[in-house]
Amino acid sequence: MPRFITRIELRGAKSDDYEKLHDAMEKKRFSRNITSGDGITYHLPLAEYYRYGAGPTRRQVQSDAQEAAATVWKKCYLLVTDTGESGNICWDGLQRV
Repeated sequence: MPRFITRIELRGAKSDDYEKLHDAMEKKRFSRNITSGDGITYHLPLAEYYRYGAGPTRRQVQSDAQEAAATVWKKCYLLVTDTGESGNICWDGLQRV
C-alpha cells in the first residue's frame, strides 16, 4: 500500500489554527501518528501527517491536504513525500502514543 508523509506550515498561525487543521486533516484520512514495523505507535512532529492505504496517489494526497488546509488558512506551505509501498521511513526521538 502507498504511504505518504505530509507536512503543512500555516505561516503566522496560532495553536488554535493548528488544532483546526488537525481536525480537517483527520476528516481527509490523515493521521498524526505513525506505527513502526514492530507495532509501536508514535506521535509525529507538529503539522506532519501520515496516510496510507490502497488508492491514493501523491497528487490525490496533495489535493486532499490542500483542501483540508484551505478550510483553516488562506495560504500554506505543503510538502507530500511518497515513501513507497514498503514505507521506507525512519525516525528518532518521537514520543510513543
